[in-house]
Amino acid sequence: MAAPRDFASLSSNRPDPSVLAALGVMHRIFVIFILTVSAVSLCGWMIPDAGHYIPHVAVWGTMKANNALLVLLCGLSLCLSEPERSNRAVWWSRLIAGAATLLAAILVLERVSGITLPVDTMLARDAGSVHPGRSSIEACGTLLLMGFALTNLRARKRTLSIVVDGATFGIIFLMLTFASRYAFGLSHVFGESPLNPMSLQTFVCVSMLTWLLVNRRAEYGAFGVVIGSQIGGKTTRFAAPCAILLPFVFAAARVMVVRSHLLTETSAAAAATALLSVIAFVLVLFLGRKINDLENVISELSLRDGLTNLYNRRGYYVLAEQALRLAKRSGDSFFVLFIDVDDLKRTNDALGHEVGSELLRAVAGLLEDTFRETDVIGRIGGDEFVVVGRVDPNSVENQVRRLEDATSRANSLSTEQFRLSLSIGYVVSHTSRPESLEELIQRADELMYEAKRTKKKLTFEPVAAQL
Repeated sequence: MAAPRDFASLSSNRPDPSVLAALGVMHRIFVIFILTVSAVSLCGWMIPDAGHYIPHVAVWGTMKANNALLVLLCGLSLCLSEPERSNRAVWWSRLIAGAATLLAAILVLERVSGITLPVDTMLARDAGSVHPGRSSIEACGTLLLMGFALTNLRARKRTLSIVVDGATFGIIFLMLTFASRYAFGLSHVFGESPLNPMSLQTFVCVSMLTWLLVNRRAEYGAFGVVIGSQIGGKTTRFAAPCAILLPFVFAAARVMVVRSHLLTETSAAAAATALLSVIAFVLVLFLGRKINDLENVISELSLRDGLTNLYNRRGYYVLAEQALRLAKRSGDSFFVLFIDVDDLKRTNDALGHEVGSELLRAVAGLLEDTFRETDVIGRIGGDEFVVVGRVDPNSVENQVRRLEDATSRANSLSTEQFRLSLSIGYVVSHTSRPESLEELIQRADELMYEAKRTKKKLTFEPVAAQL
């Protein structure tokens, strides 16, 4: 039983090639941007004379030197950890990410303990700052989690993988919190001094690193559904941006409405909350429909025969039992038609299994064309078909005759290499003597074998015999 579970797991996590291709292009663009911005910023700090040749040096200079180094290390780690890289490159990726983690941990320790360490001015001193060279707690804390996640990027063991995914969710939370500051004009978050916040350049680069981290962790951890090719993956790629962006859109709209004096603060909050609830409800309905569609597909796959698209043994018994109960409740007669395809083995041996499969599909099509939509038609064995339904006892023979006539017409018009030949047995239930579905099928099966022994078989001349 382990094999099917393993196969299902692999199938459900199968990535979408088109999504991987698009992510690959964005990955390269983001990495180039991150490395360029961090390297230029670092050069601007360490080589003051180079600042004259760097456009808008004042803007670049707002990214702290230590932050620029941490972002550069994280970008290099991601670049070296790509799937096609060698084991040696992956080892260097972990080493670089570990160095970033260590440096960020020292910066966090310095901020938490209040100790001033030389690491602040190790690369450069920004004399205009209250704390020269000191990174903000929000920047170094986020980059500490980033370095840890990149060090263990390929973690698959359950405990470590959960911890890495938890760190990734923590980074997402922090970056969304910082995004709120820029969106709504807050000067600081988490009590950070407004004189030394995370710079906009650092925020953009770390946001890109976060996006890259989520996509890379999708190959190993809880984010795998994001790149999946199944309904869950497509739904997640649609719903996730909505879930992340909608609160910001509504909060920004609320601020604009209040500042424009179109609504009061209370009215704007009420309107935004109501509208957000309606949109969330629409998303829930959308997801519910997707889940129903998936459930219907799974149900059909479990009840249908893959070759003929008729009901398989399980599906047939489920629906036939229900049809029999309805017939008993309404007092109607119930018929069971048992059909065996003659010479299927000879067809497979002489002409091949593909031709045998075509023969079975032809029989399935013949049954669907002959019987009513309300009748239950199933393939319960390799060459065995069963049809059940409510019927007038006097009309069963007419239905059997129609099937035999349809078989003859199909043979006369067919250009296939095989001829259709069916052995048929049928029974009708009597309201005076209730029988179970199994008993009815058994009686019809016995009559079919009796007919097979006594009938005059059609001549079977396989084309392969002439070769």
